[in-house]
Amino acid sequence: MSTLDPRTPVIVGAGQIGRRDDAEPLAPLELMSAAAGAALEDSGAAGLASRVQSVAITDCISWPVPDPGAALADALGLRPAETVKTTIGGTSPIELLRDAGARVQTGELEVALLAGAEATRSLARGLLDGGPPQPDGAEPTRVVGVARAQGHAAEEAAGLYLPVAYYPLFEHALRAARGERIEEHGDRVARLWARLAAVAGDNPHAWVREAPDAAAIGTAGDRNRPVADPYTKLMTANIHVDQGAAIVVASAAAAEAAGVPRERWAFVAATAGAHDHWFTVERDRLHRSPAIAACARAAFGHAGVGIDDLALIDLYSCFPSAVQIAATELGLDLEADSRPPSVTGGLTFAGGPASNYPMHSLATLSARLREAPGGLGLATGVGWFMTKHAMALLSSEPPARPFADFDPQPEVDALPARRAAEGAATAPIESYTVLYGRDGEPTSAIVSCLLADGTRALAGTDDTETAAALLADDPLGAEASLDRGARFTLGGA
Repeated sequence: MSTLDPRTPVIVGAGQIGRRDDAEPLAPLELMSAAAGAALEDSGAAGLASRVQSVAITDCISWPVPDPGAALADALGLRPAETVKTTIGGTSPIELLRDAGARVQTGELEVALLAGAEATRSLARGLLDGGPPQPDGAEPTRVVGVARAQGHAAEEAAGLYLPVAYYPLFEHALRAARGERIEEHGDRVARLWARLAAVAGDNPHAWVREAPDAAAIGTAGDRNRPVADPYTKLMTANIHVDQGAAIVVASAAAAEAAGVPRERWAFVAATAGAHDHWFTVERDRLHRSPAIAACARAAFGHAGVGIDDLALIDLYSCFPSAVQIAATELGLDLEADSRPPSVTGGLTFAGGPASNYPMHSLATLSARLREAPGGLGLATGVGWFMTKHAMALLSSEPPARPFADFDPQPEVDALPARRAAEGAATAPIESYTVLYGRDGEPTSAIVSCLLADGTRALAGTDDTETAAALLADDPLGAEASLDRGARFTLGGA
């Protein structure tokens, strides 16, 4: 400890749980308790629990109580000085780590328990009613994150509400940027997702461990229905899981004082977070993320490392486009690099428990780094529609420079933005998707078009013949006629 800053933040315990027992399902609080208990035990220090000053919980859609941290503290017999909750989004666990790391470094905090869980599978099956209610007036000490509208009026008018419609637009924009044919691109994406499936097959905490191959993932069928072109079900996040995860963050001084063995420490070298231009319609390019690039420059620059120095990587993987965009901004060649882009298997196969997935990646990374002397690991998170981004750089050895958290938002905000187009127009299709019903038949379609004045128009249709026409031939670059009601037809006006 003589040469190590005693306020260095370290992850000293990790726990994960998945539950499939329909006869005795676990509610979110029970899943959190199990994961948190496992994380505290994993530290190897019996007295660590009594030192927990902060209990921080990611947003939970299957148990939306105001102060889940207080309930978890009571369940574990903890007496924290504060409870913390996040807003919704897949950056939430890393946002909690950013918050805890910064407060540890300033001496405000010594030990924090970060946890989260979802029981969406059991809730959907009617096996649970969520969990215990809380009295009126209950609230956490602090809330991390800002809640704001996720969609622009122009996006909603076109029928864009859910991630499953947005991410295929990013996917076809990626294909356009690469100049790939539909079949060529589909094969490449299926190979990428098969790599994640293989990782999940070796992950004891993964929800799906059958490890389907690229052909099974990319081929639509009865057990793998098309969802939103070009995605099949096996290319989408799997939210119907009962899973929990937790990590314990401490200062190096507190970890040493509690008796946590040094070999259980994973150092938090740097964290960062920013959002791209908030609304998709206003982004300059649908296949890029300046926010990820800015976060990486800041975190990697501080640590004095590059992408090639990382031993372990977990890119947020709700849909294939999210992984590809992040890889582009990080300089990672997904085809040539032998390192898997996930340590868990991703949200399709490892499981996608809403906002809490990155807690699983942080737990897995910190545990794996114990077995990788000198190793570095990266976890990323994504919120909404490639909107919010966060990353954490972890190390098995003390970092060369003290921990730092970065917020390069001003840099991102200064970059070019588009305006939403107004009125009727005819313009070439920039990207598109066709949405399917559960019967595998097309139900609607959405297109994105760039007008000559640089504005972007989004439009939708419920006409199944138009949707089928989009699938019959590659429509990228084809003309679409857009009316004032955000509806479109193919061909010029």
